[in-house]
Amino acid sequence: MKTFELLLNSINDVKEFVNVVSKYDFDVDLTSGRYVVDAKSIMGIFSLDLGKPIKVEVHSDDCDKFLAEIDSFIVK
Repeated sequence: MKTFELLLNSINDVKEFVNVVSKYDFDVDLTSGRYVVDAKSIMGIFSLDLGKPIKVEVHSDDCDKFLAEIDSFIVK
């Protein structure tokens, strides 16, 4: 499992992120405060506070390709 933070600044960022996550078979959870949502759920993501970084938990150890695709959203 890998954990990091990302920032989604616009509606297009959210749509692009969901499209990328949906291509993979493993689960990805997003956490903001006490709320946890499935990263493949566009409605779930919009229920989070997108004004600050969101914690991401990728439930796979083989996710390097996925991380490369979402690199522009990752908070460094």
